[in-house]
Amino acid sequence: MLAGSRKLFDVTSNEAFLARLPAVQRALYLLFNEGYHGASPEESVRADLCDEAIRLTKLLLDHPSGRTPSTYALAALMCLHAARLPARIDASGNLTSLFDQHRSQWDAKLVADGQALLELSATGPDLTEYHVEAAIAWVHTTAQRTEETDWATIVSLYDTLMTIRPSPVVALNRAIAVGQWIGPERGMQEIRAIADSNRLVKYPFYHAARGELELRAGRHDAAREHYHEALTLARNPMERRFLEQRMTACENRVSEHVS
Repeated sequence: MLAGSRKLFDVTSNEAFLARLPAVQRALYLLFNEGYHGASPEESVRADLCDEAIRLTKLLLDHPSGRTPSTYALAALMCLHAARLPARIDASGNLTSLFDQHRSQWDAKLVADGQALLELSATGPDLTEYHVEAAIAWVHTTAQRTEETDWATIVSLYDTLMTIRPSPVVALNRAIAVGQWIGPERGMQEIRAIADSNRLVKYPFYHAARGELELRAGRHDAAREHYHEALTLARNPMERRFLEQRMTACENRVSEHVS
């Protein structure tokens, strides 16, 4: 069990340590992701898992051989994402999208820690997925308001991430960023161009993203259909309430359009 561990693994040689390091980093990355936006049937966000992943990653940094640029980058992305957790859940326990979060609630210390760790990660020649994801998270923290976000840089970083670790989820996030940068029509084009998009059909936020772009494009009926599909795929009550709120907002826009 990782929980309660004082050390991540016990090896007798530096070569063995470095050979196992990527697998340990990946396990910690997945642990953090499960806490930040997992598919638990009970809740979408588990701050305890995020905290545990950060603790174990810092433990990894305590080891001289674990103090690598990629580990620093991994710790940076965790801190920069965890900084947003106080605003990610509202007072009623509901999910809040990045666009609706009150940025004054973001944890300033974690943002500063993340920035310092990101700087430490830039000490070697290798560029890993952790570096790129941390950079994307850092760009978000530099904007005082959603409207001030440097979406062009974020799209460029997603382009880089697609060359390092391509996946339909990364492509979806890139398409969302394109939609914010250029406009909803272009965002929808990028979604339709996603390779292996069939792997996303059971992912509720794939349909929610399509609904949001259709809504912004003024196609309210199409938006409502996508949100309805997302709602049928909600994996826990937190996601269900969030999607119900987005569905209600969509329906209100439809009513305004009709009236």
